[in-house]
Amino acid sequence: MDLDKQIIKNVVNRLSYKDSYMKIVRLFLSISLFLVAFNALSLKAAVSSKPDSLEIGIVEHLNQYVPDHINLINEKGDTVDLKKIINKPTVLCFVYFECPMLCSPLMNGLAEVIDKSNIKIGKDYQVLTIGFNTEEPLSLAIKKKKNYVEHMKTKEASEGWQFFVSDSSNIARATNAFGFRYKRAGNVFLHSATLIFISPEGKITRYLNGTYYLPFEFRMAIAESSKGVSGPTINKLLQYCYGYDIQSRRYAMDVTKVGGAIILFILLVIVLTLIIKPMLKRKSNQNVGKEAGAHL
Repeated sequence: MDLDKQIIKNVVNRLSYKDSYMKIVRLFLSISLFLVAFNALSLKAAVSSKPDSLEIGIVEHLNQYVPDHINLINEKGDTVDLKKIINKPTVLCFVYFECPMLCSPLMNGLAEVIDKSNIKIGKDYQVLTIGFNTEEPLSLAIKKKKNYVEHMKTKEASEGWQFFVSDSSNIARATNAFGFRYKRAGNVFLHSATLIFISPEGKITRYLNGTYYLPFEFRMAIAESSKGVSGPTINKLLQYCYGYDIQSRRYAMDVTKVGGAIILFILLVIVLTLIIKPMLKRKSNQNVGKEAGAHL
C-alpha cells in the first residue's frame, strides 16, 4: 500500500515538475523570439537608413580611392597634396587638438599600439593625423605632436607620424572622401574615433573603430593595406552597446540590447538548473536505493 502511494506521489511530482519546466521553456522561447525580432528590426532600420542622413559617425568608403587635390599644410608650413604623400601603407585619423573627449584617448591608443607593434613606422607604414577644426593653428598641431612623440618609446614616430591642418574647403573634401561625419555643437565637435587604413595606391582598405587597438589587428590592417586588400569592419561593439547622446554629449549604454542579453543569460541558467538538478536528485536517489538494497 505504501509502495503504491509512493509511486503515485512520484508520478504527481514528475508531472508537476514537467508542467513547470514546460512553462519556463515557453517563457524562455517567447522572450528569445521577441528579442531576436526586435534586434532584426533594429538592424533592418540601420541598414535601410541612408548614409546621407548620418550626421555623426562613419560612412565607410571601402575600396574607394583618395581623390586628387586635397591640400594640407604640414608641420613645416608647406602645402602638400594628400594623395601624393601616400606612398606606403597609411593610417589616417581625424581629430581636433583641443578636443575634451575622444581625440586624446584615440591618439593615446594610437601611440600605445605603435610602441607595441613590431613593424617600423616611417619604413613599413606612416601615420597621418589631420586636424578638422579649421580654427586651430598649425602651432597647436605641432605642440600636440610633440606631447605624444616625446613620451613614446618609438623614436621613429617623430618622422613617421605627421600632423596636418587645412582650410574649410579642403577639410570638407577630406572628410567627405573618407566618410568622416561630424557636427559642431557650440565650442565642441561631436564625432567618432576611427583609424582609416589606406594602401600605397590610395585605396581605402579598413576602418578600426574605438580608442584601443590590439597590436595584432593593427599589424593585420597594415599588412592588408600594403596588398590593397580591403576588409569589413569587425569591431562593432561600440555601436552595439553604446549610442551617442547628442544632448549629454556622451556615449550612453543601450539598455534594451544589453538588458536583453542579460535576461537571456539568466533564463538559460534557470532552464539548465531545472534540467540538471532533477537529474542529480534522481541519481542520488538511485544510489541511496542501491545502498539500501545492499544492506538488505
